[in-house]
Amino acid sequence: MSYLPENMPSPRPTLDDAPYWQACQERRLVIRYCEQCAHFFHPPLPNCPRCSSTQLTWKQVSGRGTIYTYTVGHYAVHPSLKGHPPYNVCVVLLDDADDVRLVTNVVDVAPEALEIGLPVQVCFEPSGDGTLIPRFRRRGLDTSARGERS
Repeated sequence: MSYLPENMPSPRPTLDDAPYWQACQERRLVIRYCEQCAHFFHPPLPNCPRCSSTQLTWKQVSGRGTIYTYTVGHYAVHPSLKGHPPYNVCVVLLDDADDVRLVTNVVDVAPEALEIGLPVQVCFEPSGDGTLIPRFRRRGLDTSARGERS
């Protein structure tokens, strides 16, 4: 079961982010990396935002991070959220990818229990069409029961 309703639209990969989404389908989290200035960045771009180099690659990261900031949505910003209980939108600062922050959801923490600095770990949940979406859960919980690895 997914954190958000199954009829939420799935991402549509572009030329720049297709490798990111492909890695997610393999339950791996990869981040764009500049070989020239040794800097991670996200979202993926065709050039490094720091030095403009095109010497780019993808590096797998641990998927560990902390909640940098968050909000709790009580209103449907998309038709599929109508009638859905409050949901969070979190920004997670990754531990091992410079200052990369991902916009995501934390799937196992009640809205009132969210807090900045909470340690989290990536997990992958299917959207309505089966596309795996990187979401996060409180760090330390066993994800092997759901067949997930990070």
